[in-house]
Amino acid sequence: MADNGVLRKRAMSVRIRLLAIALLPTLVVMPLFFMVTAVNWSSRFDNLLIAKVNGELTIADQYFSRLAENSDLQLRAVAESATFVRQIESGDDKMLLDMLDTRRAELGFDFLYYTTTDGTILSSPRITDAAPLMKWPVVQQALAGQPSTQIDIFTRADLLHISSLLAERARIALVPTEAAVPTARTEETRGMVVHTATPVGRDGVMVGGVLLNRNLEFIDTINDLVYPTASLTQGSLGTATLFLEDVRVSTNVRLFQNERALGTRVSAIVHETVLEQGEVWLDRAFVVNDWYISAYEPIVDSYGNRVGMLYVGFLDQPFRDAKFSTILTFAIAFAVIVAISVPIFLRWARQIFNPLERMLGTIVQVEEGDLGARTGVHYSADEIGRVAAQMDELLDQIQERDRELNRRVAERTRDLKDANQRLEATTKQLVVSEKLAAVGEIAAGIAHEVNNPIQVIQGNLDVIRSELGVEADRVRTELRLIDEQVHSVFLIVNKLLQFTRPDEYADSLEHHRPADVMSDTIPLVQHLLNTAEIDLTLDLSSDNVIAINRTELQQVLINLIVNAIHAMPDGGALTLSVRDVPQENRPGVAIGVMDTGTGMTPDILARIFDPFYTTKQGEGTGLGLSITRKLVELYSGTITADSTLGQGTRFDVWFPLDSAAHEQETPA
Repeated sequence: MADNGVLRKRAMSVRIRLLAIALLPTLVVMPLFFMVTAVNWSSRFDNLLIAKVNGELTIADQYFSRLAENSDLQLRAVAESATFVRQIESGDDKMLLDMLDTRRAELGFDFLYYTTTDGTILSSPRITDAAPLMKWPVVQQALAGQPSTQIDIFTRADLLHISSLLAERARIALVPTEAAVPTARTEETRGMVVHTATPVGRDGVMVGGVLLNRNLEFIDTINDLVYPTASLTQGSLGTATLFLEDVRVSTNVRLFQNERALGTRVSAIVHETVLEQGEVWLDRAFVVNDWYISAYEPIVDSYGNRVGMLYVGFLDQPFRDAKFSTILTFAIAFAVIVAISVPIFLRWARQIFNPLERMLGTIVQVEEGDLGARTGVHYSADEIGRVAAQMDELLDQIQERDRELNRRVAERTRDLKDANQRLEATTKQLVVSEKLAAVGEIAAGIAHEVNNPIQVIQGNLDVIRSELGVEADRVRTELRLIDEQVHSVFLIVNKLLQFTRPDEYADSLEHHRPADVMSDTIPLVQHLLNTAEIDLTLDLSSDNVIAINRTELQQVLINLIVNAIHAMPDGGALTLSVRDVPQENRPGVAIGVMDTGTGMTPDILARIFDPFYTTKQGEGTGLGLSITRKLVELYSGTITADSTLGQGTRFDVWFPLDSAAHEQETPA
């Protein structure tokens, strides 16, 4: 068995190695290589997208910086122009204001003014009070002789001071935006301004500003620079946005097809990264209603505070679709290659390990007892086929030896079975003989001891009658009762002798009525019935005869009745019956012994006929019911028992009728 286990392991090992050789490159190495390549390519693809959007942010930042530089250059050109200098020197304020109006419109400034340290102000549009405008750092730097251009956030009051139209243009209603930081505000009224100031002479400055709120030309120019035609994959869309803090104040992101997403807000995670931490965001981000590859950088005002963000990005889904499509194409191509190559590899491998599997299966069948199993492999020119054929020959030899061994074992088994049956029969006879001998010896002694007093009593009764003469009539009843009881004792002793010495009393034909034997048996156990206060019920309705030894039938009845009495130590009811009952279309007599005693459990009931099994610890030998069953079966009878714990037990003994006696008793 151990050798077979080793062979099985080796066969499986060879099969596994062959399968590994055939399939490992195709089903393991190549898929792993494909997955590693796909993951690496996907990571590189994503990195390229991030690098792309980072480059686009650089272009947007450069344009934004260029816008500030252009504002500074244009403002200097105005301040240093000969026309402006002549107007200042002439003191003609009307002509100077007309010139400022003209230059503001030409250069695209939203406001343009000239002011001196003494509070004189000339502006376009018209501003009457220069004091509120002097607070800005860019103005202070220009007054100190240093030109400056910064991004500044003008409040609504600041814008109203310049122009109500400018304040109204800056006002943007906030739009509830998914993933944004919660806010109670409903509109943005501040304005983001490119604020430029340059010194004029020793005591004046020229100041100009461009409001970026709703400045769609500015943001569309950035978008055109960053995302020229055909710069993105088909279906993608490039966007650019200027944020005042987290609110879109200038954007080409669409809320609907023709509506820009002004007033929508940036997502909370971008807000935290860029505005709170001051870092540049380069990653996917949720923009209004879709995911974009995004780049955000903070915008700092003249006070050094982060007041907004510059954003560029493009729609992520088309690139993801393109990436997925590419990977799917390679995966399908790989699957097709595997689907074509694996069956070919398996077919080649199967020609090698199929014979091994059949040999292994044959060994398993032999281990399970099927010595007729064979491999059925017949490849004469194949090494494995030769081994399989040799294995079949060895199995033929083993099977033939097994048949011979089984034949010898069967012969020995039959001999042992016959010997065991003879031993059981001998044992039964010895047990019965020993029991009868012991009972006979005891009964003979009892009969001898009882007969002597009986004879004395009977003799004295005769003497009393003789002595009393006619006076005996007065006690006739008492004397009659004494005679009857003495006769009863005589009968009991005689039946006891008949039970212990059957040869002296046996009928030559051994034909008996079970009802008569039952009637003769009751006096032998009457003293036990009286002691236990048991009510006896008799139903002896059968007059048929059976062929049986009277003593052995009496022994069966006594065993069953005594067991029933012992099962009712506190009294009860004992029912004895003898009836004509056919069984399997055969006439017969059924003897029933039913008590109302303690009953038995199913486990005990299943073992009551086993030799030497007893529930009377220290009192019984356990042979009573075993001998009873053998005696019943000796005369072709059956015995069954049915019991319910706490309710009682019933034994049923059935004997077939003696056919010869039955025919004699049946009327013609």
